[in-house]
Amino acid sequence: MPRDYYEVLGVARGADSSEIKGAFRRLARQYHPDVSVEADAEEKFKEINEAYEVLSDDDKRARYDRFGHAGVNGAGGFGQGMGGIGFEDFGDIFEQVFTNFGGGGARRRGAARGRDRRVDVTIDFVESVFGIEKEIEFQRLEVCDSCEGLGAAEGTRPTTCSRCNGSGEERVVRQTILGSMVQSHTCPNCGGKGQVITNPCRNCDGSGRRRKRAVLNVKIPAGVSEGIQIQVRGDGDAGERGAPPGNLFVVVHVKDHAYFKRKENDIILDISINIAQATLGDRIQVDSVDGSQELSIPPGTQTGKVFRLRGKGFPRLRSDGSNSGRGDQLVYVQVMTPTQLNEKQRELFEQLAETFGREISPQTGGRGFFDKVMDFLAGDE
Repeated sequence: MPRDYYEVLGVARGADSSEIKGAFRRLARQYHPDVSVEADAEEKFKEINEAYEVLSDDDKRARYDRFGHAGVNGAGGFGQGMGGIGFEDFGDIFEQVFTNFGGGGARRRGAARGRDRRVDVTIDFVESVFGIEKEIEFQRLEVCDSCEGLGAAEGTRPTTCSRCNGSGEERVVRQTILGSMVQSHTCPNCGGKGQVITNPCRNCDGSGRRRKRAVLNVKIPAGVSEGIQIQVRGDGDAGERGAPPGNLFVVVHVKDHAYFKRKENDIILDISINIAQATLGDRIQVDSVDGSQELSIPPGTQTGKVFRLRGKGFPRLRSDGSNSGRGDQLVYVQVMTPTQLNEKQRELFEQLAETFGREISPQTGGRGFFDKVMDFLAGDE
């Protein structure tokens, strides 16, 4: 029984025409008999072509979706004059696989750019506010000192590959339905480099690079948050034979603080005050990342009141590492009701309670007992 056409192309049933065409091109390049070395490449190519002929035609696809293979009986197939593959499709396929005989020429694989490296660094909460310079240590590939990156032993140099004459690729002429075509593939003798090292450097085994310990000072800007990445250009692995180096990515982790928390660019601080401070008001000292700050507590302060210390938060970090001012520190207040009283305190509270009476009634917009307590402590009664 024939395979499902969607399965053949590796697309979902709801795939649009561009997804179907893209899948077909990819598979056709992979399994074309003039390219693939697989034993069943021709059969797979026929199957791919048949599936594409049906799914690329709206009418045939509709019949197939409704009736399956029976709805498109006799459709397509490699033996039916190439079915749904037009010369425009082959042109797109062969453009990336073949080169016309006598034209273009094979291309040599260039030296590879160095790989990027990642280093994780942990800083304190306050360091994330103001920024800091950190020394980091990591391993990377650096140019071999002995051969200066050539890979050849001292006094020798790489030689041109005799098999590909330095091109890095081999070309094979094939007769196809479109005429003479040239198939190119990487030279197996030099691995596409175009050069062969007959006497490799002992220190780097001919790679031209050696793994070494690197120590760098990295500036972490003010205002960084958990997980932010800082890119240090050119400090990754060295490239092959003079190719550009990779980059270093420093991933910043921020330790939690004992009592400060971050909310976007603001710093959150929870404090507790006693009932007398809340009722009568007070001037207190609160912590901030800039040091102790004076905070005025007005009379009648309730639990949940938020005070704002402007400009005491995190710098607003821009993408270029600069900042545009700072956020604020938000101080959240909780009024603590005493749970243990000494004899004198209990006596005072009992006297206070007698002045207001002990009757408890639902709040209907009038003044309750707690309001009267605050008035008494404030000296209004």
